[in-house]
Formats: sequence, C-alpha cells, structure tokens
Amino acid sequence: MFSRTVEYALRAVVFLAQQGRAATTAEISLGTKVPAPYLAKVLQALSAAGIVAARRGVGGGIALAVEPEDLSILTVVNAVDPVQRIESCPLGLASHGVRLCALHKKLDRAIEQVESAFADTTLAEILAEPTESIPLCESPKGRRPRA
Repeated sequence: MFSRTVEYALRAVVFLAQQGRAATTAEISLGTKVPAPYLAKVLQALSAAGIVAARRGVGGGIALAVEPEDLSILTVVNAVDPVQRIESCPLGLASHGVRLCALHKKLDRAIEQVESAFADTTLAEILAEPTESIPLCESPKGRRPRA
C-alpha cells in the first residue's frame, strides 16, 4: 500500500530519533538497511520538508529538525510520497466526475482512515509503544529486547 520510499523515510526518522544525535548517511544506511544512494534521495526530501537537517563539523551529520513528539507519521509520509485521496473518478468516466462510485467511495474512506491514523500518531508514540520488537534493532540471541 505504501511505497518503498515511504518505508525508507520512516526507517530513517525512527533511526535518528533512537540515536538522539546526528548520524552520517553511512550510519543511517547501515542501521536502517536502506541502500545509501536511495537513502540520500529520501533524506533530501525529508530535508526539503524541514524534518531533518544537516549539521556540519565534529559530531555532524543528519539529525531530526523536529522533536519526535511534534512529528506525525503523516508528515513524514507526505514529505516523500503524499497520500493521494480519490477526488474524482480514477477511470476518467465523465458520467462519474466527482460523484464517486461505491467502490471508489469505499477506497477513499479507507485512505481517509489511514491518513487520520497517521496524522494522529507521532514518532514519539511509535518509539514509546510497548513491544517485543524494538524498531530497527536485532536483539542478541537468547535475549529479549528491552521495552
């Protein structure tokens, strides 16, 4: 349902939030398993949207420019591959126009629900969610990750 670009952007912001510091593109690539050339393009889009910023000098790299509690998942998604609502007949049927058929109304309502859920979810909430699996982290064999 979501593009690889969205997945990679979400991985990158989760990684940066977990690090709590600036990280190099190589570190982000390694930590997120995103190919470096693709990651560079994703980070460019996130930077243009004001979500991440480059820091120069010692300890420099890419860092979140927005606090995790202020960053919605929808903001990240829309920065790299905006959610597309169905506003008119996708088939271009003149008789339908903006009066969507039952199928396209249902699809648009589903997109609206996803959009709303993403708008209401912050990066901080994702990181605070109790889970057996810590995002982007492998736990050593035989040990459970800390929640």
